[in-house]
Amino acid sequence: MLPRELQHDTIALESKPSASIHYSFAKCQGSQQSPHRLVVFLNGLMTDKSTWLPVMAGIIRANQDASYPPLLAYDRFRQGLTDDRDPQDQGREPGRGHDVFDAVQDLHQLIGQLCRDKLETTMEQLSIIFVANSIGCVIARLYAERHPGSVAALLLLDSMVANSDFDWWPNPDSHDFDPKILPVDVTVEVLREQRAKIAKIFAPDVINNEGLDRRNVADLLPHSDGPLLQGPGGRRPLVNVVEHDAERFASESLKVCVAPFPKFQTSRGED
Repeated sequence: MLPRELQHDTIALESKPSASIHYSFAKCQGSQQSPHRLVVFLNGLMTDKSTWLPVMAGIIRANQDASYPPLLAYDRFRQGLTDDRDPQDQGREPGRGHDVFDAVQDLHQLIGQLCRDKLETTMEQLSIIFVANSIGCVIARLYAERHPGSVAALLLLDSMVANSDFDWWPNPDSHDFDPKILPVDVTVEVLREQRAKIAKIFAPDVINNEGLDRRNVADLLPHSDGPLLQGPGGRRPLVNVVEHDAERFASESLKVCVAPFPKFQTSRGED
């Protein structure tokens, strides 16, 4: 059972009054240092905010006698408990009605309305801490770039590689392909099959239920190490990147890809 401090509600963005977004929110407990802080959990494409609820509940329960900042998780349009489509998708190419930049604008407006209605503060007084997964990391990075001075920290969990087309594995049909790089239990046929399956799931031009167009993500964030982000008070935000556990990820990939993700040798012979 989730703690009673964790409340669930819907909200309509003022720029999109015909649609509602479902969110989960916990007010702060204990003293809050100025500027106020807000922890925002951002979903990937294949998950929704329900994956964050145990984390939020754990924070609340672990700090019953202490303090914690406000906590927010939400389902983007056509995700989880948010049934409504993004109103701006109407009349646009099906499945590609809005992009990551639009998602950032929606998030900024959501936070602004909650600042007014729940936090009784302003965006200028707020320091945001993002906890994000997969494409949620892209949204967090782009938000911090487009709204300098607002983001104090980013915890990026198994981030999507923004400047990639997900064509990471060696191409067995390339003229310079060397089959010696393959692990002993991976054949050329398996490699070709897995490349096709990964592309079918993760390639930027694949349509998703949200209608979130990912084809321009590499243009929005072309560099993995830039631009430098500016946090509150002119300081750099704290950034912590956590990759997936290799063994767990291999077992999870079996559920969607039939075969686990193989490891390939580099030119230096490292895994």
